[in-house]
Amino acid sequence: MAKFQFKLEPVLKQRKRVERDHQLIVAEIERERVTLEERIRMCQTMMTDERQTLSNALAGGSRVDLQAVKMQAGASLKHHFEAQRTVLELAGVYKKLESARQELTQAAMQRKAVELLRDQQLEEHKKLEAVKEARDLDELSVMRFSRNSKESVEISNR
Repeated sequence: MAKFQFKLEPVLKQRKRVERDHQLIVAEIERERVTLEERIRMCQTMMTDERQTLSNALAGGSRVDLQAVKMQAGASLKHHFEAQRTVLELAGVYKKLESARQELTQAAMQRKAVELLRDQQLEEHKKLEAVKEARDLDELSVMRFSRNSKESVEISNR
């Protein structure tokens, strides 16, 4: 049986590499997204802590340290602005992620198209090999029958 050799194997390997490269890009952007989301959660936690500290400072009784209250309010505001800036960054990352995922989908479709062509050619190869094998078996049967017929004629002539 002849071995199947796909002539477009280099194209398939190249398409697999392109798809893997796109997967790595998507993974990198996903890591960036997770980092930014974690930074937003950290800012929210810090704002909550600063507000609680500020609330405790204001509820401290008759004497309020205005300098400490001002610092607490400033820290809370700083975390709020940091969270807003990070949210804007995250929006940009989501756009990049969507684009990268579309490119990955496109690369996967291109790879699958070549794999489908390979599978079709493999099936055609198997069919041709089966036909060749059947033809060879038929030929052997005819040769055996012919040889057996000659032997039976020679035996009857004796």
